[in-house]
Amino acid sequence: RIMGEIEKFIENPGKRDMPVNAVFQDGMFDQLEKRMDGIGWDRDHKVRQYWETDFRKRRIVSEFLKDPLLGSKRLASMPDRITNTINVEGQAEPVCRPTVINQYDGDLSSVLAWWPQWEAFMFDIPLAVEGKTAPVYQMLRPISKSKYPDITEAEEKISLPLQLLCAAIFDSILVKMMNTVSTPDKWQNLKRTMVDNLIRRKVPRTLEILQQTYASSDVITLQEVSVSFIQQASNSDLSRTHHIIPPQNPDAVRDQNSVILLRRDTFPEGALSDITDLVMSAFPEGEDVPVANGDLLAINARDVDGVPYVIASFHGDTNGLATKPVLDALIRTMSVGEILAAHELIFGLDANTYENAKPGKQQDVVDFGARFADHGLTSAWGDVPQPSNYTTFNARTYLQPQLNKACKSTDKRKKGDVNPKDFILFRHGELEVDRTWKDNTGAGGNGAESSPYVENMAFPTLGFPSDHGILSTTLRPARRFGGGGARVSA
Repeated sequence: RIMGEIEKFIENPGKRDMPVNAVFQDGMFDQLEKRMDGIGWDRDHKVRQYWETDFRKRRIVSEFLKDPLLGSKRLASMPDRITNTINVEGQAEPVCRPTVINQYDGDLSSVLAWWPQWEAFMFDIPLAVEGKTAPVYQMLRPISKSKYPDITEAEEKISLPLQLLCAAIFDSILVKMMNTVSTPDKWQNLKRTMVDNLIRRKVPRTLEILQQTYASSDVITLQEVSVSFIQQASNSDLSRTHHIIPPQNPDAVRDQNSVILLRRDTFPEGALSDITDLVMSAFPEGEDVPVANGDLLAINARDVDGVPYVIASFHGDTNGLATKPVLDALIRTMSVGEILAAHELIFGLDANTYENAKPGKQQDVVDFGARFADHGLTSAWGDVPQPSNYTTFNARTYLQPQLNKACKSTDKRKKGDVNPKDFILFRHGELEVDRTWKDNTGAGGNGAESSPYVENMAFPTLGFPSDHGILSTTLRPARRFGGGGARVSA
């Protein structure tokens, strides 16, 4: 109900579309200006010119939140991206900017209550990140006109203080909006429930699903895994049944890592070696493949019957443009020399493929299927992927700084991320599918009629904390007699 009221507020604000300075008040700007002057930003007070002649007069919804030019300049979304949730060295929980759109748990019952918390967060609290301790404002980066051409040259020169101003205005509007469409006790309690289930309990709930429902899997490939998950999994009951294999260089800043779990009974030796660097070095020279630290993990292992495997886990970039180059590099690595060429392959990946891809900008799922078929591979879904066999169903809400990406409640299916993104690949003729199923409830299953995947249901949910369904398949050897085969979950 609250999300419906938020949608109404933004789509039809009416009299609630008040001037910015009725929310982020002139006195608040004066305090912000004093702070920026104190750190050596905007000593010429050029930001004040923008405030007095432009921002303070804008309507909060129609001329600020919904301004497409402000969005393309990234003046509000860039500082949100950097300061929304910060992983701090030596702390189990991240530090969050005082705003509606993260797990911040302070008092947001009014703009007056919010402002001193926001000001202190930005300027007064030093945080230890990547070996450097500094106030949050120092984490901001200038916005370059070469990368974001809509920003003017004048704005580019003062993009740092402009980001602070726009972030403050944005956060203040959200606080005002939430306390207009609901009461503080209602919406903040609802937010705490969602934070507890989708953020704070995400790792424990994920471990619970894996331990209770997927512990019999011989191979589990995971993507976008936090360092906290790796640590908690290594100290959980799951580590008694499975080897927990993280990347050699996990990404603690983005906190998105690919991980492989091998069942100890099936792979008693665990990972024999990490071949990720070999795969990364097989990218074509001079080609910029958008793969970050932690996105790819590739190992070789040997099962209890002595059968050698290359097992890989990969998280593709948002548009899926790295998926084919990574697949090509993996196959190229395995084809060099006789040792890896004799290995069987199991590759679990979030390919970030699309049913209706934008040509040249996104990876089409059928085109990806043609590529893995060219390499002599097949998938848990068969040789040709079905474009409507979805493994994601989620949509952006109005609580974000890029409203052009928000979906109306009636458009979730049409404009949301509803796509066939997840795959388990293996060599054609070496392994065969016994059965395959997917799960977006955590209930498990074995491919029977009582499927644990609810079609046309948006997720994550309070009970299922992932935005990708679990894909599982049972594989049997196609040519070899005795041993082999595996149950794989991705």
